[in-house]
Amino acid sequence: MFASFLLALREGIEAALIVGIVFGILKKMDKPHLKGMVWRGVAAAVALSILSAVILNIIGAEFEGKGEQIFEGFAMLLAAALLTWAIFWMRHQSINMQKDLEQDVRVAANSSSGGVLFALVFLAVAREGLELAIFLLASRLTSSAFLTYLGAGIGLGFAAGLGWLLFNTTRKLNLKQFFQITNLLLILFAAGMVGYGVHEFNEAGWIPAIIEHVYDINFVLNENSTIGQLVKALFGYNGNPSLSELIAYIGYLLVLAMTTLFLPNSPKKIRQSFSN
Repeated sequence: MFASFLLALREGIEAALIVGIVFGILKKMDKPHLKGMVWRGVAAAVALSILSAVILNIIGAEFEGKGEQIFEGFAMLLAAALLTWAIFWMRHQSINMQKDLEQDVRVAANSSSGGVLFALVFLAVAREGLELAIFLLASRLTSSAFLTYLGAGIGLGFAAGLGWLLFNTTRKLNLKQFFQITNLLLILFAAGMVGYGVHEFNEAGWIPAIIEHVYDINFVLNENSTIGQLVKALFGYNGNPSLSELIAYIGYLLVLAMTTLFLPNSPKKIRQSFSN
């Protein structure tokens, strides 16, 4: 539940930043009548995201045995790849986010058709929603569907509230600290997804285990216990991992941790540029 909560909160905040910046630009341009088009774009993006989540879950439910293991393996690795991209994008590309978005919004707002602005907002928000749909599919594979979607719903609710607070009050949210903390947690989530994906491919016979069980600490913390299931859902815990699974987990964790330490922290500039 916590994993899906944080994933939804993170994606929701990014979507809220986009929508808030668009509204701010329309206010500067004195074109409040276009707000309705923005909300329609948001609504369409949300509808597409929900539909995508439903379709992905239906497809996943159709697989059994080896096919299910392969599907889950690919779902985990795809989610980890998207999560990695999201971490790098927010830390690096977001430096010019407000500037680039302002240029696009001005062009769209000055066009003869409101459909251009609709498409701009729709694509920007839909990207976050589709990413979240894949993340939740991966999260659901290690937790119950009810807890996964409950956590996601709470996370999106918090994101909406924080987005409103960020752009409609005088209170300041420390986006730099928020993204620093969530980046660290998301790296652990992504490492768990990579490890779980390799584990599924071990089961399917696609990736050799090398050593079936490097160690077995299930007698200390059983992966099937309540706490074990929680740690598994959060960080991909496995009480008796294979060597290839352990190499993938630790290798990914070390590479991402070292890489993000040397990238500039840029989310704070989004709020600063919006305030100017």
